[in-house]
Amino acid sequence: MQIRELDLKELVTVFEVLSQLRTELDYDEFEDLIYEMRSMEYKMLGIMEGEKLITYAGVAVQTNLYHKRHLFVFDLVTDEKHRGRGYGKIMLDYLEDFARIAMCENIVLSSGMHREVAHRFYEKNGFSKKSFVFLKRV
Repeated sequence: MQIRELDLKELVTVFEVLSQLRTELDYDEFEDLIYEMRSMEYKMLGIMEGEKLITYAGVAVQTNLYHKRHLFVFDLVTDEKHRGRGYGKIMLDYLEDFARIAMCENIVLSSGMHREVAHRFYEKNGFSKKSFVFLKRV
């Protein structure tokens, strides 16, 4: 097992796992968005078993007035064939070290309202609910 940053040559591999979470995305839109997100220093991190991506995290160090300097986790997903084996916890531990090295005060993420299993997972791993996210389509 290895945790490492993934590169743009591995987008197909990333999409195979990420699409299990972001079911509304097709590959072309995913690729376009990844290229656009590079300007925010979006990092693609993965737990690998050989050439197989097991767990994916898409993150960026950000700064704002509310969270100060923080690591924002945009995406965190374990391949459905490998869930329940502790890979998510391993990735969260890695992200905590990543955030410390980047001098972040917090790790921040947003999770959908009806993802109760994910919410329990995050709370079990030290996260607490702090706010609501509101969305208005334009």
